[in-house]
Amino acid sequence: MNLRPQFLLAMTLAGVVATPALAQTTAPAVGSSGSRTQSTASIPDFSGLWLHPGLGFGPPLSGPGPVRNKTRLPSGASDFNRVVGDYTNPILKPEAADVVKKFGEISLSGRIFPDPDNMCLQNPLPYIFWNFNVYLLQQPDKVTFIYPHDSDFRTVRLNQPHPATVVPSIHGDSVGHYEGDTLVIDTVGVKLGPHRMVDRFGTPYTQALHVVERYRLLDYEATKEALERAEKEWPRVGGVDPNYRGKGLQLEFTVEDPGVFTMPWSATITYGRNANQSWDERICAENVQYDYQYNYFSDKDARLPTADKPDF
Repeated sequence: MNLRPQFLLAMTLAGVVATPALAQTTAPAVGSSGSRTQSTASIPDFSGLWLHPGLGFGPPLSGPGPVRNKTRLPSGASDFNRVVGDYTNPILKPEAADVVKKFGEISLSGRIFPDPDNMCLQNPLPYIFWNFNVYLLQQPDKVTFIYPHDSDFRTVRLNQPHPATVVPSIHGDSVGHYEGDTLVIDTVGVKLGPHRMVDRFGTPYTQALHVVERYRLLDYEATKEALERAEKEWPRVGGVDPNYRGKGLQLEFTVEDPGVFTMPWSATITYGRNANQSWDERICAENVQYDYQYNYFSDKDARLPTADKPDF
């Protein structure tokens, strides 16, 4: 049976516009957090292992939302075996819509296009949010996010501004602060990688990408309702602990990029506690769930990164 790689990827993890790259970019005025401090006693506890059980972004709390999948299951939820972005979404500028349409046509042909995940590359923001699991480490001066895809991680500096000149990196420059019960993170300077996309549909981004994340705890009932809403968009493939009755974690993120989008848009990711509280190592290149001989990839030159000799 010719199983599609997207499905295999999802089930495996459940078990546990182009523009030239710039050397530097000037940080916007937003995101300066130097004077925003909060007492340790009042800081919410987001630490530990969290899981969201769907492959894509959840619906926004209000306003314009992300590109959605045009292919749907009989239930009305997204068919993650065929990721075909809705290029008619009004958030997309014409050039970006053309890119999304092209990638959708590849998916409908029975092949897949190379992306940061299936090429075993570091994932940019907000693409990285597809990871089912995330481990949060809170410290007085920073918050660290660890993701299972090759144990990728990003560090958020607290109560500091962006530097005057940001050197682009794949995760960008992230600064954060607490606003009451919410952790707010501002990210700019996301590097233009070889497969520059913000989501599973290939929606592109430019060096002007700006992402704001807001994390807050939800009580059990609110978490349950949010997960049910998300499941209507993306089928559940992960294992949220059914016996856990504590608080959940919700991420609301807003994306703006005047080179790609006509307006800012937002989406949500709602996490419960993982039934499996152990952290399982996942090395992408050792766990590829497809074979090049089946010609899955639309690009015949698509290959995982390799080295001529070990780096140790």
